[in-house]
Amino acid sequence: MNTLQIGLLYGGATLAVLFSGIPIAFALGTVATLFMLVFMPAASLDTIAQNVYEELASITLLTIPLFILKGAAIGKSRAGKDLYDALHTWLHRIPGGLGVAVTLACGLFAAMAGSSPATCSAIGSSGIPEMRHRGYSPGFAAGLVAAGGTLGILLPPSIVLILYAVAAEQSLGRLFLAGLGPGVLLVVLFSGYAMLRWRTERHAAAAVAEAGGPRSPLLSEERFTMRERLAAAPRVLPFLVLLTGVMVALYGGIATPSETAGLGAVLALLLIAVVYGAWKPRDLVPIFTGTLGESGMLLMIIGMSLLYSYVMSYLHISQGAAAWIVSLHLSKYLLLTAILLLVVMLGFFLPPVSIILMTAPIILPPLRAAGFDLIWFGVVMAVVMEMGLIHPPVGLNIFVINRIAPDIGLSPIIWGTLPFVLLMAVAVVILTLVPGIALWLPNAVYG
Repeated sequence: MNTLQIGLLYGGATLAVLFSGIPIAFALGTVATLFMLVFMPAASLDTIAQNVYEELASITLLTIPLFILKGAAIGKSRAGKDLYDALHTWLHRIPGGLGVAVTLACGLFAAMAGSSPATCSAIGSSGIPEMRHRGYSPGFAAGLVAAGGTLGILLPPSIVLILYAVAAEQSLGRLFLAGLGPGVLLVVLFSGYAMLRWRTERHAAAAVAEAGGPRSPLLSEERFTMRERLAAAPRVLPFLVLLTGVMVALYGGIATPSETAGLGAVLALLLIAVVYGAWKPRDLVPIFTGTLGESGMLLMIIGMSLLYSYVMSYLHISQGAAAWIVSLHLSKYLLLTAILLLVVMLGFFLPPVSIILMTAPIILPPLRAAGFDLIWFGVVMAVVMEMGLIHPPVGLNIFVINRIAPDIGLSPIIWGTLPFVLLMAVAVVILTLVPGIALWLPNAVYG
């Protein structure tokens, strides 16, 4: 069989196994092992464990369980609610200030926890009931939190960016800095939409009230005294200090990424012990068991994905596919569009971790040949994969929101997220036209 036939068979087998319902890690590992058995020397089977171990024995990957521990510690505390409450007291005078507060809280919490589901759960459990109590439509409230949660895979310490740094052999520090500008851009777009949507819903509520219908809470005005605002600030100050300290240690050259992850995890555990009194075994056991479970699952997916990529490279599938893409002589931005559409389609049934590790050997060589900056592309790819977290059928954040707000059906949640999918597409276009949004900061820091 030639390379094309083997490649088509490899892709077809992968889709068949994935759609069978087998967990992703075992699906990729099964396909890789079968093709090693059929198309590679028999002795290669003896190297499976060695290959997986060598791929995982990376100092960069060491940061993943440590950042997960940091996020679990913060996620199990009341930090999300305190952060949301504090922002709400300061932003309530802005039109749609409650929605803006939710968006900012999602961004700040994502930067502390580095996890999309944790951000949705922590902010959504308090933010969604408060928004609905104040008259916001259920779909809008759910969609805003689901979209805000996606910032967890873009803002540092993003596990997705860590894996991209490994797959693309790029600087993790540069990638983390490159994610900040686009993260702020998305926060601005989401906040702007929240203000416009609030105005629309408030006008509709006013029309109903003028017609003799019930008066919506949207028409009421909240007021907080300066004493109440100042009283809310100290509840989140320790976590902002943690966020600032970790970033200074990483970008100031004081510590390596793995050392910074360990420092952040220790400080997060100390903070929840001091601020929330979470130091007893019953408080810490869920944090450590959750960290072990998520880290084990994620590292298993990473190991099997890397084995899958190794087999693909050995059989010259990835090299052949990359050469074929280059031979098409597509224009620079047509190539980029085609690759991003591929990422969008893969997001319908694969999580970001698998997308990065499976596609990197194929898509990165043509992009490099076309002159694209791979740091910039990593950030753009992360924004595109954010879409996959809020569109069906996978849509992880959709199901997280459905779990914490079970009285909101899947249909309103999905319709509520669609405007944010479009805003992410707008952000991709803006980043393509103005790449300096992503590249200015890492270039300023690292040269």
